[in-house]
Amino acid sequence: MKPVKRHSFLSSIAIAAVALLLSACETVQTTQGGAVGVDRQQRMMISAQELDQAANKQYSELLAEEKQKGNLNRTPAQVERVRTISNRLIAQTGVFRPDARNWRWEVNVLTSSEVNAWCMPGGKIAVYTGLIEKLNVTDDELAAVIGHEIAHALREHARERASEQKVAGSFISIGSALLGVGGLGQQGAEFAYMGLIGLPNSRSHETEADRIGVELAARAGYDPRAAVTLWQKMGKVSSNSTPAFLSTHPSGTARISDLTVYSDRVMPLYQQAKK
Repeated sequence: MKPVKRHSFLSSIAIAAVALLLSACETVQTTQGGAVGVDRQQRMMISAQELDQAANKQYSELLAEEKQKGNLNRTPAQVERVRTISNRLIAQTGVFRPDARNWRWEVNVLTSSEVNAWCMPGGKIAVYTGLIEKLNVTDDELAAVIGHEIAHALREHARERASEQKVAGSFISIGSALLGVGGLGQQGAEFAYMGLIGLPNSRSHETEADRIGVELAARAGYDPRAAVTLWQKMGKVSSNSTPAFLSTHPSGTARISDLTVYSDRVMPLYQQAKK
């Protein structure tokens, strides 16, 4: 068999194998669009239950470790502030997905110099004191951060990313095996995935979380425009100068521009909530 025909034949097999993998993915709409209109369909290959169980285990282990170190919920006033803001945001999650009202939400504050906050699948929230203190955040700005992280959980971005990586890993392995690509070739394929497929999806996740986050904040009675001032503060303390093309986050200018547009869009919701 001539090499050209062999590669053509094996390429056809690889394409068929990838098509089979993609057909195994479930196409879902994790949230309703809301006023900000986030309505992108998502492909999932990993079950929500599987990821939620893993998140619950990891969260419990982390809290136990931080408690042992004396870093868990050390300052009652900070904990009360974070939980009050979080609970107001959580009360609005039903706008995007009604089942979120029944999640077992948890909110904790970790003493750390790190400027960070996150929300695991199923509603497991952590806010770091470094974010509160280094940025000197207002309640509106803190609501912007927490709303953004809640949005990631509502959209099940972690599940989507895990599914993407599972499909991509299978695709790369199948292609390498069938086409006789060695280790260096496989590494090149992985880089191509990260550059052309993986990271752009991460940036879209961040944009979706920004938009849903400002709507959650507005509906909860927090000024959505605070997301803009928050990101401006983030820019001042951040040492990350990675170009937007290779970053999982939108650039500061692009992000602020988008946040400005969408915070203005949800201002009527904020004004109504403040009445």
